Amino acid sequence: MATYNIPCLRCGTFIGGDSAFCPACGSRFPFGYACPGCLREIRKGEALCSGCGRPLYIQCPHCLYRTFVQDSCEHCGASLMVLCKNKRCGVPQFHENKICTACGKKLPKR
Repeated sequence: MATYNIPCLRCGTFIGGDSAFCPACGSRFPFGYACPGCLREIRKGEALCSGCGRPLYIQCPHCLYRTFVQDSCEHCGASLMVLCKNKRCGVPQFHENKICTACGKKLPKR
């Protein structure tokens, strides 16, 4: 089924509306935001995730400024993601996650 191309929220590249990843910037959620813990849809401006109660604004580990929980820091642009070390998975995970949201394996401490 044909879908319209929609711009990725992170980089602006037009991609298929049914895409799970942006091929240009690698974003896992190119058309919205998801809680890094429970993957429920979230919006900027919300203080807590309505699904799991996780704070949606954190201190960036690189520049120490307050930033929204997304792929990169809003202030310094540094990545907030780490790769799952499971050889069969390798899915990018939010740096504070303790368990991979894709495969369920424990993530190494940072």
